[in-house]
Amino acid sequence: MIIVDVLGGLGNQMFQYAAGRALSERLCHPLRLDVSGFNDYFLHNSFELEGVFLNNAKISSEQEIREVIGWQAMPLVKKWVKKPMLSLFKDKNYIVEPSFQYWDGFEKISGDLYISGYWQSEKYFQSIEGVLREDFAFKRSMSEVNQKIAREIKSCNSVSLHVRRGDYVSNKANLATHGTCSLSYYNNAIKYISEKKQQLKFYIFSDDIPWVKENLNIDGPLQYINHNQGADAYNDMQLMSLCKVNIIANSSFSWWGAWLNMNDGKMVIAPKKWFANATMNSCDIIPGSWTQL
Repeated sequence: MIIVDVLGGLGNQMFQYAAGRALSERLCHPLRLDVSGFNDYFLHNSFELEGVFLNNAKISSEQEIREVIGWQAMPLVKKWVKKPMLSLFKDKNYIVEPSFQYWDGFEKISGDLYISGYWQSEKYFQSIEGVLREDFAFKRSMSEVNQKIAREIKSCNSVSLHVRRGDYVSNKANLATHGTCSLSYYNNAIKYISEKKQQLKFYIFSDDIPWVKENLNIDGPLQYINHNQGADAYNDMQLMSLCKVNIIANSSFSWWGAWLNMNDGKMVIAPKKWFANATMNSCDIIPGSWTQL
């Protein structure tokens, strides 16, 4: 059995699921998701994978977790034993991601496994791309408003542009770790795309539209998308995925919006600087076919 420790926003949940799904396919083991971390997690929209996508992943029981990692399945122990200083005490089946870089040991692990980490690299799951595209098919029908926007996006040279601020700005720890993409990044991305494609229409996705309107100047038609709020926010990812071009933020949410894009000749622009914290190596986060500016 492969059990995945799932936590964070929708984009993080997708990375975690994708890594676990790749393991379950390679080892021919059933996949389970441990969502117990959401019991005291109050950010974002809690556990969303089950309600947003058509995947069949089942939630793990406490008994199943105990079968894989024994006494370390106790909530407090499970939380503490993943810390690097306690790694020597960790059960051999309890796999903790060693760093943000791709870990090639992932290809060698086997047996019943409990995996914990972010696993933010396409390298972990590139081998099952087709499987994941089926698993990440959106479950619900779009609202009339989103259907109208989707038709417009498909009919023009559409560019999604995502500006992530929110808790990246309001939370000091997040600001120190992630930071925000600079205006020069967005201006350079707009210039880069404008030199390669004509008659562009920009669709702006952000949790801080007033800031975008005040600070980002775009010469050409554009539309601000700010109606998908709360539990409906995932619709922004679906709309992003329909655009011909994606200018993403340092955000797993827009990363997946770009990855799900199936347009022929799609272009994706991503920031070279993914983390504000210089000690965090992000060299494997951006797929090689995407452009970093």
